[in-house]
Amino acid sequence: MTKLPDSVQQAWADRNGAIVFATVGADGMPNAIYATCVSLFDDEHLIVADNFFNKTQANIRAGSKGSILFITEEGKSFQVKGTILYDTSGEYYSNMKDWNGTRPGHAAAVLCVDEVYSGATKLA
Repeated sequence: MTKLPDSVQQAWADRNGAIVFATVGADGMPNAIYATCVSLFDDEHLIVADNFFNKTQANIRAGSKGSILFITEEGKSFQVKGTILYDTSGEYYSNMKDWNGTRPGHAAAVLCVDEVYSGATKLA
């Protein structure tokens, strides 16, 4: 696992709008969704609340890796790639329930950081 550089953690705090969360199906077909219920758990994990996943959940359960794409208020983009955990009762799930409010929060999709990019430049 890789740690998010401090500059990317700061950019995350300054992100603008929804993130794009991408996974890949067992058949190789990509799937991307917008998500607003997201959080930085620590410098190695980002959480996306599964409020209404369908294809995304199926892809994760089939072993998909994934990516999160976000943009800052200044218009700088970042992409974080890695493996995905699907937590329905553990530490990540409890954390997600704390900040997800009254939304369903069926599970916490946890992106474990493997690679980090800003545009085409690999940062970690």
